[in-house]
Amino acid sequence: MSGILAQAQVLHRAPLEPSRFASLPIGAVRADGWLQEQLRLQAAGLTGTLDEVYPEVVGPDNAWLGGDGDAWERGPYWLDGLLPLAYLLQDQALIDKAQVWVEAILASQQPDGYMGPSTDHPYVYGLQRGQTHDWWPKMVVLKVIRQYYEATGDPRALTFLTAFFRYQAAHLAETPLDHWTDWGRWRGADNLDVVFWLYDRTGESWLLELGERIHAQTKDWTSLFRTGEIFTRQGSVHCVNLAQGFKAPLVWWRYSHAESDREAPAMAAETIGHTVGIPNGLWAGDEMLHFGSPSRGSELCTAVEMMFSLETMLCLTGDVRWADWLERIAYNALPTQVKDDYSARQYYQQTNQVACTKEWRPFSTPHDDTDNLFGTLNGYPCCLCNMHQGWPKFVQNLWYASADGGLAALVYAPSTVTAKVAGDVAVTVRETTDYPFEGTVTFTVDFPDKGVRKASFPLYVRVPSWCADASLELNGQPLQASVIDGIIGLNRVWKKGDILRLRIPMDIRIEEGWDQAWSILRGPLVYALKMEEHWKWTPFAGKDRYYGAGAWEVTSDSPWNYCLMRDSFRADSCEVVSRPVEGYPWNLENAPVHLTVPARELPQWKAQNGSVGEIPYWTEDGDDTGDACRIELIPYGCTTLRIAAFPTRIIPWDRALREEAW
Repeated sequence: MSGILAQAQVLHRAPLEPSRFASLPIGAVRADGWLQEQLRLQAAGLTGTLDEVYPEVVGPDNAWLGGDGDAWERGPYWLDGLLPLAYLLQDQALIDKAQVWVEAILASQQPDGYMGPSTDHPYVYGLQRGQTHDWWPKMVVLKVIRQYYEATGDPRALTFLTAFFRYQAAHLAETPLDHWTDWGRWRGADNLDVVFWLYDRTGESWLLELGERIHAQTKDWTSLFRTGEIFTRQGSVHCVNLAQGFKAPLVWWRYSHAESDREAPAMAAETIGHTVGIPNGLWAGDEMLHFGSPSRGSELCTAVEMMFSLETMLCLTGDVRWADWLERIAYNALPTQVKDDYSARQYYQQTNQVACTKEWRPFSTPHDDTDNLFGTLNGYPCCLCNMHQGWPKFVQNLWYASADGGLAALVYAPSTVTAKVAGDVAVTVRETTDYPFEGTVTFTVDFPDKGVRKASFPLYVRVPSWCADASLELNGQPLQASVIDGIIGLNRVWKKGDILRLRIPMDIRIEEGWDQAWSILRGPLVYALKMEEHWKWTPFAGKDRYYGAGAWEVTSDSPWNYCLMRDSFRADSCEVVSRPVEGYPWNLENAPVHLTVPARELPQWKAQNGSVGEIPYWTEDGDDTGDACRIELIPYGCTTLRIAAFPTRIIPWDRALREEAW
């Protein structure tokens, strides 16, 4: 812990925009409770063993390790999640595994600053061995080396990044970001963010000039977001490019200081909500962007990359709307798309997903109909390697340092933070909570140095936008405080053992989406129809062996064709049954919250090719409903099969008259 406390927090260096908050060193924040169990499952599952499960790509022949195997993004993708996980868990075996890659990458740097594989090899099926000089895979490595420095403080990382950026500055004119592939042009913000991060630490002005060049060669996301054209034209952009590009205007805003850049992501968010958006916080993109039909797919890489973008945006701006959105994705989209033991994942998930089977589905980029199975190589293997960053980076971004020497809890989960605050005093704050399932968050203050009993510093907590009536208690007594831009700041003398309790009531609410379908929410969670699950391992044969040995199909006998009634549905007609969180909560058996809500059967709504059939999700004067009933909902993230976007109906005003006439 002393190494963590020794690293000073870097907020900004002029002329970059001042930051209200700064990220803490990796290891300063520790996961507790169910979140710690989530990390342990990753370590025991694919994150900790991918080199054994997928040795042909991330094994010792990988070109980033000096071999002649895969030379592109997949090895660095894995390391981008493995490394922070290893340090968060203080798992020496995983640290050693990650260090092999780090040492190989550092050793690959040439005298002119170039790093990574440099020799193109002939194509081998399933491997990416060409285009070794492409800028895009190197952008992933930049994120890895940045994290390595934040975990260890190893000065070689800064030297390495400085040398590479000098190489990049010398070559971008002749080989721009899209010289080899166009991925770098769409994803240049990942490159720019590390350039500015390094400038904050070294102050070398030529880095700002490099930043200008990278920005000039990156897709103009500010203009795309301000016009909104990409959201009203299907197939306009790759779904993961959108996730990675979302932070681009705000990363550049640090230097431009332009309100047009600062405002652009919020404008995009508004447009997404009524075009391509889906209830779990993402958008329909399988792989190309589409309007938000509940039958369209959403790629796993989109979830983890959008989480990283939102974490970056939150830290840069302190704007807590990005924290709300981050929780929406992390607590809905992410847990449902990976098997509980972290041994398999889906490539695409569907909002209304009533079967995970090898059948034709309306996806723009299908992969022999393997996309919504749970396996390893099915769909496309990028997600197999990239999914690992989601939870570790989420843990890192639960807490921030503040510019005035305090701490900020802007995203909620059970955790413990240890960091230095004003006066160079080390403080530990433990956050105890069943969030996101329940809305009480308790903070307990402690000091790791035995001689310290109190310290003066500000502590910031967030009030989510969906909460109308938050309250605070300090040591059991009500505490009045103002909410400013979604944040409560408490600047006081904190004593050892102080207990601050934040209550954020979670009322049931409705959101309207695709074709006026309704989704039911409570707190940050979307609630979905509970369906029984039958898991069956399906071996692959013939050409399907390209997708691995096989995958899991999931089916159900549960009825799912229900609608909600616009003219009679009320929040107070819903029953909430909660229980404490125990162990791993993201499945049918352990779901901590159950809702029962009024509904009606919709007999004409039937399955088609393994998906829900096409119907009007809203009819103005239809009479296609069946009997009234009550249905059980659980958190979206606890489901594999579900309905989360419900058709809505109104009982025709003259229905009784019609029945009487009949």
